[in-house]
Amino acid sequence: MIEAELKARVHEPESVLRALDGRAAARAEVYQDTYYDRPDGDLEKADQELRVRTVHGADATRTVLTYKGAAVDAESGSKPEHETAVADAEAVHGLLRGLGYVPVIAFEKRCRNYAFEARGRQMLATLVRVPELDGTFLELETPAAEDGVSAALDDVRAVLAELGIAPADLTRETYTGAVAARRRT
Repeated sequence: MIEAELKARVHEPESVLRALDGRAAARAEVYQDTYYDRPDGDLEKADQELRVRTVHGADATRTVLTYKGAAVDAESGSKPEHETAVADAEAVHGLLRGLGYVPVIAFEKRCRNYAFEARGRQMLATLVRVPELDGTFLELETPAAEDGVSAALDDVRAVLAELGIAPADLTRETYTGAVAARRRT
């Protein structure tokens, strides 16, 4: 399954927040993300990602291991995603290091997640603040089969427009790249 996703910089967070609150209940969570690669950077060179994410919510903490393949849509960067729940985060970190993967970057994301249906699709909107970066971001995603990514992205664009996000607000900038650049300065 492909995660058909677009990300935008949000210039009026309060307006977008109100629009999302009108669609679904929010789930506030803090993500602790650690990205891994091989020492030679093979995953990054192949546009792949390997991530351990620990999610701290109001009622529970959970950890997921995620592999993202290379982008199937150049404009959006949408990727195939495979994710599984992990019972023991430290064991998975140890397992990855034992297999020769190295942590390349770790950072925190503060998120408000909204799950809702729009245009006949299940959507997940996430308002994101990364303490190391300026501004607020909005990610909007929906699952799609590989031959349905274009139509799914059209629906995502339409919902973003309903939320007040203009096409000029879209960005392909990654959090990993932005955080790494900020840390170099």
